[in-house]
Amino acid sequence: MNYTEQYVLEAIEILKKIDQPTIERTVDLLVQVREIGGRLFFLGVGGGAGHASHAVNDFRKIAGIEAYAPTDNVSELTARINDDGWDTAFARWLHVSRLKADDMVFVFSVGGGDVARNISTNLVHALQYAKEVGARIVGVAGRNGGYTAQVADACVLVPVVNSSNVTPHTESFQALVWHLLVSHPRLKASEMKWESIR
Repeated sequence: MNYTEQYVLEAIEILKKIDQPTIERTVDLLVQVREIGGRLFFLGVGGGAGHASHAVNDFRKIAGIEAYAPTDNVSELTARINDDGWDTAFARWLHVSRLKADDMVFVFSVGGGDVARNISTNLVHALQYAKEVGARIVGVAGRNGGYTAQVADACVLVPVVNSSNVTPHTESFQALVWHLLVSHPRLKASEMKWESIR
């Protein structure tokens, strides 16, 4: 079996195993946030930062939810990192954004954050702040979901079927899950362009 065949078979296995009830729970929480006029804040680093930017577009345009990501403003982000440090950059951004209980923080992370291992501690501090103010937390993560899974109201874990491919599979399925969410009949508020052309 070549690598392409192996990767595709692994993706099929993940798709069969992914936790659909947790995805539906995430839909419920997103619907609640929209109904009460809450905002959606996407956090991610590396590939997760790219996902965050794309998801902001989709949730604003398709689902009609006010959404933002700190990584979309490179000037502010790098100033915060330079002046205050990486660990607190997201938490301080959420503070200035006046994160409140009606809002939601949505994390894209392979590991979910782990203070003991000094991995994605900026996510951990941001989620600690979100808990302090009572905001909802959801995420799509890999492995055991780390700190995100520990504190989230719903965290979709991408099943590990090959420990050598945790990152590519997790980041691939993060995109699949958020596209499922914005196209879900309970969340989709606006028709997408190609679906509107008959």
